[in-house]
Amino acid sequence: MSFNELEDLFRLPVNPETLEIKESGDSKSYTIVDLGEINAIAYPKLTEITIESIFPAQHYPFVLVRSEGPNRLLRPFEYVEMIQKWMKSRRPIRFVLSGVNLKGEQDDSAIPNDLALNMAMSIEGFTWKLSAGTSGDVEYSLSLKKYVFYQASPVKIVKGQVKAESKRASDKAAPKTYTMKAGDSLWSIAKKVLGDGQKYKVIQKLNGIKDSELKKLPIGKVLKLP
Repeated sequence: MSFNELEDLFRLPVNPETLEIKESGDSKSYTIVDLGEINAIAYPKLTEITIESIFPAQHYPFVLVRSEGPNRLLRPFEYVEMIQKWMKSRRPIRFVLSGVNLKGEQDDSAIPNDLALNMAMSIEGFTWKLSAGTSGDVEYSLSLKKYVFYQASPVKIVKGQVKAESKRASDKAAPKTYTMKAGDSLWSIAKKVLGDGQKYKVIQKLNGIKDSELKKLPIGKVLKLP
């Protein structure tokens, strides 16, 4: 699992016994006179995934990550704190499930490598508790729901037809500041980071910039962004 385009990431140290993936429809039933009940098929609901496993307090033989290195085993509360931090950010995470082992890890040919999932997801629920009779293992249940990126898209009228401009979806959070470079103006910055140059006044007001200062903004000035 990762956050903000790999700013944070970790591999589940212990695979869950089962991985529950829920795919359901949103059909509705109606009763028609002289016909009876009918079913109106709708779009499927968002995929839901439930993971139940442990964050181990020590490197048991069944732990999948190393005790040292970039993908090392973390302390149980480090995993808990990372997930809590992701939830508070109100941003989606990236969930990747693959049968392919990480570089340098032992390959287990008995496990088929034909399953792969890679999707943005929201954390809908996270419960955890200390396991009784252990040396500090944390049992947890994590509920995820597929996240679909959405935003208002600018449109253009081309030969009488409306065409929407689409942008590539991204897990990465929008920057909160911008450092001015040579040739920048508030209008060009608003166009670049907000998608509309006319919104330069929002940046101007947020940073308390007077109209008389608009053409005198220095290179390297750090601007707060909405």
